[in-house]
Amino acid sequence: MNFAANCMKYGAKEQCHLCVTYACMGIHVHSVDMNLLPHIPRLHYSISHLYLRLTLEDPYRFFTWTVTYGTRSPLGVPQQVILINGQFPGPPIEGVTNDNILVNLINKIDEPLLITWNGIKQRRMSWQDGVLGTSCPIQPNSNWTYHFQLKDQIGTYTYFASTSMHRASGAFGALNVNQRSVIFVPYHKPDGDFTLLVSDWYKMGHKALRKRLDSGRALPLPDGLLINGASKGLAFTGEHGKFYRFRISNVGISTSINFRIQGHMMTLVEVEGSHTLEEVYELLDVHVGQSLTVLVTLKAPVKDYFIVASTRFTKPVLTTTAILHYKGSKTRPSRPLPIGPTYHIHWSMKQARTIRLNLTANAARPNPQGAFHYGTIPISQTLVLANARTKINGKLRYTVNRVSYVNPTTPLKLADWYNIPGVFDFKTIKNIPTPGPSILGTSVLDFALHEYVEFVFQNNERSIQSWHIDGTNAYVVGYGTGTWNVAMRKRYNYVDAVSRHTFQVYPMSWTSVLASLDNKGMWNVRSQIWSRRYLGQELYVRVWNNERSLYTEAEPPVNALYCGKAKRPL
Repeated sequence: MNFAANCMKYGAKEQCHLCVTYACMGIHVHSVDMNLLPHIPRLHYSISHLYLRLTLEDPYRFFTWTVTYGTRSPLGVPQQVILINGQFPGPPIEGVTNDNILVNLINKIDEPLLITWNGIKQRRMSWQDGVLGTSCPIQPNSNWTYHFQLKDQIGTYTYFASTSMHRASGAFGALNVNQRSVIFVPYHKPDGDFTLLVSDWYKMGHKALRKRLDSGRALPLPDGLLINGASKGLAFTGEHGKFYRFRISNVGISTSINFRIQGHMMTLVEVEGSHTLEEVYELLDVHVGQSLTVLVTLKAPVKDYFIVASTRFTKPVLTTTAILHYKGSKTRPSRPLPIGPTYHIHWSMKQARTIRLNLTANAARPNPQGAFHYGTIPISQTLVLANARTKINGKLRYTVNRVSYVNPTTPLKLADWYNIPGVFDFKTIKNIPTPGPSILGTSVLDFALHEYVEFVFQNNERSIQSWHIDGTNAYVVGYGTGTWNVAMRKRYNYVDAVSRHTFQVYPMSWTSVLASLDNKGMWNVRSQIWSRRYLGQELYVRVWNNERSLYTEAEPPVNALYCGKAKRPL
């Protein structure tokens, strides 16, 4: 029996605030019952040895979250929302690189639930990814503790409910990862931090939205936009002459947004964990599931100014505002609002190409980001993923390479680990689009650990797409219109493409990314447009080798949930 299992078996987990190993939920060295230690098998450390091991570990941050329903009026109409600890949006997680995060999630809503940590790589631990392909859902009136590390990451991230349509009613929040004290960032320490979660919003609740999708009807345009759960009245206060870091995330379920601050320019410094060249922008597109960080200097006349978010590629255009309040100001913001782009696809694509990696800056580690020469590595496989809208059995579905994903009752990761047959295979989906009818299926593609893969997202529809890959970041080397072919590689950025986890694909266009699959596990590749994901626009990638080693992949956590064909080992 491993050490963590012994901790759980002998009841030590409630006795401390520092954890011994990544798998044990808590032996506390300062208050541990000394009489307990001799009774834990295979625990032969002296107290001094144990203390040294504890002090050498990265810090732990503990959270207890209770998920409930509540009533709020985001658009002025009372409606049911999903709260975390009574908060909408949910409570932020403020961490530091390499922190260990433990979240005890208590599910008090009436449906099974999972939370995913959008952009957190979950090194060696796809068990903690919080999607149905890796975890059994947390049943109503039960709890489960996530335990993951912010390993070698910095930047602006989010979390949200990955099950059903729950995130359309809330259950989302910010996850910010700051650098360690020994690591420098390529800009001065800001005078303050603001986190802005921008979301589209429906007056219909998640159950009504799900019922509409299940009946075969697409979702309409959202009813409005929110910033941090509010459609008006939100203010951010700063002082003249100082500069501030704005962390901006699109936590909506369907629409790209454009972000701007009246009378102020924004210096982009980070995108989803990558420090960027410090280009200055008047306005920025942020697509569904994406996050970025900008610096803003308050050097305008002392008054209030509008912060504006508006939808992209929609008719009509939805707009919401907040206030940038200068300390001491007695002047309300004045209209008109700063104008943003509406459709303008080529404008957005051109802006996307200006977002480039700062090669000399470090990220979470001290080595420069440019030290990884991604453009010189041979591509081992090319994967072309084409999304489509179709009907299967007379109802609306969305597909990838003709397959509309269906979740099996047994999580893929459990089936793979325990060699459970009949859950999935590697033949359901092809790695390129092929002619033929659309089908329902469980799509899993197989890759060897450390393969260097070219992902091409092909969008032959007239709506923008947003794609995400769990477990890794990828270099966004190319955008283009029409149909991708190998000749497009001549147009790739092989030098300073930004590395990120979520990628927009413009209408009737393609986006190409390069990813080093160096994180063993089962990883979700999904549409961030949630109605599409709910109706099948996703798949999984298994990154695998035949070595069982804790250096490459952790064993199932001792508190793992089992369901479907997977039974807890004796």
